[in-house]
Amino acid sequence: MRLLSRIEEIILLSVWRLEHDAYGIAILEEVRKATGKTWLTGSIYASLGRLLERGLVESFEGEPAPERGGRRKIYYRVTPDGVQALKEVRKINSAIWTGVPLLEKKRE
Repeated sequence: MRLLSRIEEIILLSVWRLEHDAYGIAILEEVRKATGKTWLTGSIYASLGRLLERGLVESFEGEPAPERGGRRKIYYRVTPDGVQALKEVRKINSAIWTGVPLLEKKRE
């Protein structure tokens, strides 16, 4: 399985955390909250598109919303392959950080 990029990891984790409320703007806000950074909406949707293509998320339409002029929100959920990708990246992150001294300490 191809490794996730960092942005894919962050977005996939955000979809996982949001569970049944994972749609574009909610995902954007979750990513902003988690990272403390400003993200462009387009970067979220581009990454979601890649995750869809790889089968790591799936999308579905919600009910029409009057406040959206009757348009439906597109929701996302993590697939079993997406869960496996998250487990793999977590395992790799844990392994690569094992034995790394605290970054606050000065190296001599």
